[in-house]
Amino acid sequence: MGYKAAIFDMDGTILDTVADLRDALNHTFREFGHRSDFSEDEVKLFFGSGAAVAIRRALAVENGFPLERLEQIGTKDEPPLSVDEKLAEEIRAAYTPYYAEHCNIKTGPYPGILPMLRNLKRRGIGIAVVSNKPDEAVQSLNREHFEGLFDYAAGEVRGIRRKPYPDMVEKALGQLKTDRREAVYIGDSEVDIQTALNSGLDCISVDWGFRSRAFLMLNRAGCIASSCEDIEDVIFG
Repeated sequence: MGYKAAIFDMDGTILDTVADLRDALNHTFREFGHRSDFSEDEVKLFFGSGAAVAIRRALAVENGFPLERLEQIGTKDEPPLSVDEKLAEEIRAAYTPYYAEHCNIKTGPYPGILPMLRNLKRRGIGIAVVSNKPDEAVQSLNREHFEGLFDYAAGEVRGIRRKPYPDMVEKALGQLKTDRREAVYIGDSEVDIQTALNSGLDCISVDWGFRSRAFLMLNRAGCIASSCEDIEDVIFG
């Protein structure tokens, strides 16, 4: 089927943000005297559920928690952790403003994203982006890389539950004035798959982001795109 609206995740879906996320996370951990050599591959696994969860995951890995179980942290299936929660919040409080000031040093759109978004807009598709990264960073990156393209953009703010809760997607649907049956959600992680499910939207998962194609398949991705052309083919039916 074709769709009238598309709601995108940001990190790992339309923007390659991992280098700036890694640098900001390592900088902040260094300031607190903790491990500060996390790799891009590790940082990809930390993020997806917001900065607070990412920092708890990083602290858990520092304490020996296995990488292959990281997606459990921040969910109802979270195991007991040897993480100092007060320290995690202190690191998050320092990380958030630092990342906001340094979020656009190495970040840029993935290949093909800008032409795809322009084509969607030209053909009358409503487009929005919703992200679990802080709203300040979302708005800054949206202005820098996508000025005038998205009809609505939002990041994490107090009072609205982060993904995979449906709140952010439902607000985007309201702004787009589109019924959920006529919209599709596009993301790169298990959080995005669950967000689409919780919101009652069809889902397109992309395999160029923070999770591998094999991981997405294990997490029951129904439709996996390997290119922007694949996304357009699904949206236009």
